[in-house]
Amino acid sequence: YFPADQHQFAKCVKAIFPHPGLRFVFSTRAPVPDILNEDGKPFFGEGYEFKTGKDDVIRDVPPGHGYVVSFGETLYRALDAIITLGASGKTVGLINKSTLNVWDETVMKKLAASPFVLVAEGYNVKTGLGSRFGSELLKYGFKGKFNHIGTHKEGSGGLWQQMGYQGLDPKGIGEAIKKLM
Repeated sequence: YFPADQHQFAKCVKAIFPHPGLRFVFSTRAPVPDILNEDGKPFFGEGYEFKTGKDDVIRDVPPGHGYVVSFGETLYRALDAIITLGASGKTVGLINKSTLNVWDETVMKKLAASPFVLVAEGYNVKTGLGSRFGSELLKYGFKGKFNHIGTHKEGSGGLWQQMGYQGLDPKGIGEAIKKLM
């Protein structure tokens, strides 16, 4: 998930560009809502600085609560799901995994200490981030429950139709969280 603001986006690209090797910047074709912090201000707004290899803790929770790890077009849907669960007394954290091929040591330790982790992504469930994230968590001592959801059925239509069809809308993500709780 990158900020829609062109100035912020340019700063992200400049942070990535000087590193050796292949670099990929993924973007959705359609605009997505801003990710708001708990004060209602844009998380990726003024003062935000992208750092390669650092995950964004969108919603932190006290020890004993689980997390959703997400990115891209699924991030705001996951945020919607955890806000809805929060309204019913269920506390869940949210991590934006903006650098998919680098593990943020601090965040991985936080996740490893939690009772559950759900990876919710718009990529294929067999080959996306979730297919290897659980193995990485084990290296950090994770003993909780783990699941990952992503695209897994053939279909047609645009992004809006597919997210619900694949169970990646806020309702589907919320249901996947409840199964882990």
